[in-house]
Amino acid sequence: MSALRLARAYTGRSKIVKFEGGYHGHSDALLVAAGSGALAHGVPDSAGVTASFAQDTLLGVFNDPASVEAHFDAFPEDIACVIVEPVAGNMGVVPPHDRFLQGLRDLTEKHNSLLIFDEVITGFRVEYGGAQQRYGINADITCLGKIIGGGMPVGAYGSSAEIMATVAPLGAMYQAGTLSGNPVAMAAGIATLEQLQEPGVYNALGAKAASLAAGLQEVFAEAEIPLRINRVSSMMTLFFNAGEVNSWETVLASDREGFGRFFHRMLEEGVYLPPSPFEAMFVSTAHSDAI
Repeated sequence: MSALRLARAYTGRSKIVKFEGGYHGHSDALLVAAGSGALAHGVPDSAGVTASFAQDTLLGVFNDPASVEAHFDAFPEDIACVIVEPVAGNMGVVPPHDRFLQGLRDLTEKHNSLLIFDEVITGFRVEYGGAQQRYGINADITCLGKIIGGGMPVGAYGSSAEIMATVAPLGAMYQAGTLSGNPVAMAAGIATLEQLQEPGVYNALGAKAASLAAGLQEVFAEAEIPLRINRVSSMMTLFFNAGEVNSWETVLASDREGFGRFFHRMLEEGVYLPPSPFEAMFVSTAHSDAI
């Protein structure tokens, strides 16, 4: 919410672009589903969200920069920002195609718009420098979540000094937060980030996740059950789908009922998986080869 407000305040523009299947918090402007056409404005996706909140939200297709370019063609002077999870994690794990993030970077620079990376999931998980380090793409504004509080409730957004000067008290954009700088959360966050700087942490996480993914793929192949595992570093999702899963449309084509049966059978065996086929599994430093 605050990152979008900052983008609008800095650019003086009103419209934003988000992606189908992307989740960036429950503020009104982001609880939006696709309209009836490719260039339609968004429509409310929740009771209590008025059409006026949704009308400035445009929907793109993840991994399809042309869908975003079409919006810039239609509203060349009106789009404040494009907000994206650089690795989708809220429709299950969907990695970016090779040119997707660079395509967004090129489009936003061309049109003097801002690129926002929502790294609430990927930040400090896929690399110490997040997805921006992993893919070599710098966003204009970065959002981070509970990782910076060691799992406690806190979040942050950041940008260049020039853009952040728009925020009060230096600028005219209002900002407040009851838990801002909470000392307990900050101490927990510092301790967590210090541990993540230990040599070999990310290589070990990736190796554990790769081993788990390979084992699951082998078991499902033996059972002749179609399975697609999307994995980026230590985050992964099991899609009951024989084909590539690279967009919200292909996510929805997966066998969600089959996932539900699998989840409950695993729960009976004492294995706690994410309860939704649209969520990511996370391998942790606390996991061993045995557990």
